[in-house]
Amino acid sequence: GVCQSQHFTDPRGLIMPLAVDLLHPSAERLQGEHKLKRLVQSPNSYFMDVKCPGCVSISTVFSHAQTVVLCSSCSQVLCQPTGGKARLTEGCSFRKKKQF
Repeated sequence: GVCQSQHFTDPRGLIMPLAVDLLHPSAERLQGEHKLKRLVQSPNSYFMDVKCPGCVSISTVFSHAQTVVLCSSCSQVLCQPTGGKARLTEGCSFRKKKQF
């Protein structure tokens, strides 16, 4: 179909442009919204590969882990739980895992 221009008419008959495009929100705007109020619902959590600074082995960690996560080979602490997202230890590097 043909796209209508982004205007609305107020009670006095004035045509006013919309400040934001509600049908095509930007990715940054969607990420800031609540997980249930997005155009398509999606979780805020993710899995990540965390590289241990001591032995350089890679462990999979949940972003909102609620327990202390230790390295599987050298038992160094990789992350500490907080109220929301887990806090990575200084020196740990991470990469978000691809969603399916």
